[in-house]
Amino acid sequence: MTQAQIIDGKGIAARLRSALRQEVQALQREQGLTPGLAAVLVGENPASQIYVRMKVKACKEVGIYSRQVTLPAATSQEQLLALIAELNHDPQIHGILVQLPLPAGLDERAVLESVRPAKDADGFHPENLGYLLAGYPQVLPCTPAGILKLIDSTGIELVGAQAVVVGRSLIVGKPTALLLLSRHATVTLCHSRTRDLEQVCRRADVLVAATGRPRLITAEMVQPGAVVIDVGVNRMPDRSLVGDVDFEAVRQVAGYLTPVPGGVGPMTIAMLMQNTVAAARRSGAK
Repeated sequence: MTQAQIIDGKGIAARLRSALRQEVQALQREQGLTPGLAAVLVGENPASQIYVRMKVKACKEVGIYSRQVTLPAATSQEQLLALIAELNHDPQIHGILVQLPLPAGLDERAVLESVRPAKDADGFHPENLGYLLAGYPQVLPCTPAGILKLIDSTGIELVGAQAVVVGRSLIVGKPTALLLLSRHATVTLCHSRTRDLEQVCRRADVLVAATGRPRLITAEMVQPGAVVIDVGVNRMPDRSLVGDVDFEAVRQVAGYLTPVPGGVGPMTIAMLMQNTVAAARRSGAK
């Protein structure tokens, strides 16, 4: 039996960053404009600290000006909103990301809504999500946009394909379903209350797992030859990382499969860079 072809998210992301580096150089050369990204980190969540460091490192590689703002966990809602207001009016900053989750007591929704939609590097603002729903997206959420590029790398024809997304979060599941729908796939959005989940998943030509439940997707749930995208990153008791897909078992059935790590994660950061560069380009066109 032929094993699934592993989708190289690291390689695809590296090529995208290389293209973005050339675009940044062109913006600097032609408009004297350097894209700028502000990363706001509140508290001392170890995972969040790692993610922000990775994003700042990616900025340096691409040539984006980055500013990391680290605030104590005791920061008040008013203080955080005041900072974002400053960044909204800072001409050096074209993209703003607020690393989630925020410490208890802070209103994530209010904080995300306070970011100007044009500077919403993560694509989480309700206005940008609304544009996506309406069918004329402005800023795409990073992970769903990266997922679509990974799917496209396989060469599968999405028009008319059966696509199943397991997970209905506003950050991944719902916008991924909308992006697949915009490409004329027939989309089923599943969740914890979906009946006969195994049978629904097994119909999928494209299966996206974004539940945060380790190894939820088994080989029995996958159609032979399917494209399987694993969004999950789960830390196990032995400190190892596993996805939402039972990788070794599903590898024997699927046609294409993303690894964890090295699949969706690098693409999410690459799309953050792309959103920031695009925001800078829009600002320079005004």
